[in-house]
Order: sequence, then structure tokens, then C-alpha cells
Amino acid sequence: MARQLSMDTLRQNFWKEEYLREQMLRCEWHRKYGSLVKAKQKAKAAARLPLKLPTLAPKAPPSPPRVPKVAPSKAPSPVPEASFQSEMYPVPPATRALLYEGISHDSQGRYLYLNTRKLDLPEKRYLLPVTTNFIYGWQLGPPVKQELSCKMCRIESFFRKNGAFALLDPWDLAL
Repeated sequence: MARQLSMDTLRQNFWKEEYLREQMLRCEWHRKYGSLVKAKQKAKAAARLPLKLPTLAPKAPPSPPRVPKVAPSKAPSPVPEASFQSEMYPVPPATRALLYEGISHDSQGRYLYLNTRKLDLPEKRYLLPVTTNFIYGWQLGPPVKQELSCKMCRIESFFRKNGAFALLDPWDLAL
């Protein structure tokens, strides 16, 4: 529908009245349902808050009971020691030494350190699976390679024998 450029007083009053009526309808709706919508939005926002999961401590072997020693009391230190609990095993000293040899631009330093750490299995780096993706391959071991005897066996098993469009539905074709 083309826009009419001939606007007389009658048509201008019609559009003015239509605009005001829509504004009144919007105000009426907000007065009637606005508080319900805000309550639903607050409920959804409260439901979206992140769920805090408890941290799991690594299982340590049971230690023998400690015998309390009578010692002179020490003055409390001004900075309390924070109990640092890591989800990773400590890095071997030889691997850590790679950080301080050279620069990443020359494929040494941090670059070599990260690539060396990447080669270790996740079971050797982490105490337990950190993400759900870790669970799928956790402690599976090295992948087993299936060797096919010849190159043609690999090609014949990879490619389709009837061509790319062998299984087309007749209804899918344009006439």
C-alpha cells in the first residue's frame, strides 16, 4: 500500500486520534499487567543466579593422630596463611624450568612450556575431572590405531560408492 501524501485536516485528526488511542491502550496495559510482568522478571532473574557447588578435596591417606606438644605460645602472625587448594598436580621441576629459558617468539619459554604441558594426559595434570568434558575421556589411555592394509582400502571405506547425490528423494528435485 502506497503512502498517501494528500493529508487534509480530517486525515490528520484521524491519525492523531489513532496515536492517542494506542498510547492509552499501552498505559492501560502497563497499569493492569505491569506489576505481574515485573514479578515474573524478578523470579526469572533469581532462578538464573549461579548455583554454588561444594569444592571437593583430594583424598589424602589417613595420617596418624598427632600428639599435642607443650610449647610456649607464639604471637599470632599479622598475615594468616591461606590454605591454597589446587585442582592440578604440581608441575615437575624440569618442565617448570622451561618457562625461564628463552622467549615465546623463538619457540622457547612459555610457548615450549605450554606445548610440553599439553602433551601430558589430563589424568597426570589434574587431581579429578574439572569439567564434564573431562569425564568422557578420563582414564581411557592412549588411542588404539586401526591400521588398514592398503591405501585403496582406506579410500573405498571413506568415499561413497554411488556418488554424492545417490540417495536423493524424487520430491526434492526441481522440475
